Amino acid sequence: MKGWELVDKAYLYIILTRTNTIISRLIYLVTHDEYTHAALSLDKDLQEMYSFGRKYAHNPFIGRFKHEHLEEGLYKLAKHLPGVILQVEVPLENYAEARELIEQFIANHSHYKYNVRGLLYGLLNRPTTRDDRFLCSQFVYYVLYESGIADFRTPANLVRPADFLGLDAQIIYEGDLKELVVGHEGGYPIRVRLYRWVRKRLSFTKAG
Repeated sequence: MKGWELVDKAYLYIILTRTNTIISRLIYLVTHDEYTHAALSLDKDLQEMYSFGRKYAHNPFIGRFKHEHLEEGLYKLAKHLPGVILQVEVPLENYAEARELIEQFIANHSHYKYNVRGLLYGLLNRPTTRDDRFLCSQFVYYVLYESGIADFRTPANLVRPADFLGLDAQIIYEGDLKELVVGHEGGYPIRVRLYRWVRKRLSFTKAG
């Protein structure tokens, strides 16, 4: 029908950050990667953002699958939160598969734990496999791979947050993610602040 367009695409959002925790500093010391944590969001407002990380903000030794929020946990404790948000365009079918996978994690969240062994092996560049243990980047990659979105052709525990920068994706925010937390810019939704950031960046690029 004229004036109507069939929508057959959807978007996933990968959030890469680097906090000032001991583990984050250790990863940075070994890899020199700009970002040391990865999360995956099903929506642009980051209200459906998931990853693996600390169960308790002050205890680095107990980790789990978790629903993350920029205004909670380690994100909240950080004075500055350098990060980047990637928007990945995917077919609706693949998006549905990714959502279904995440819903399975939510339904069985007590079954999954943080992959401490995978972290240590990863720092030594050694592969290891556990179906119920995940690193943050391993989880993001697992969802992308199993839903047919990405294949890095590398053992999952060796995938690092920085690897996602090589995806065919649009950077829709780069800078201090604390600026996206409610309370900044008059409390506008995150998607509005992301739109303003992209528009400002495009204007700057054209002016240059």
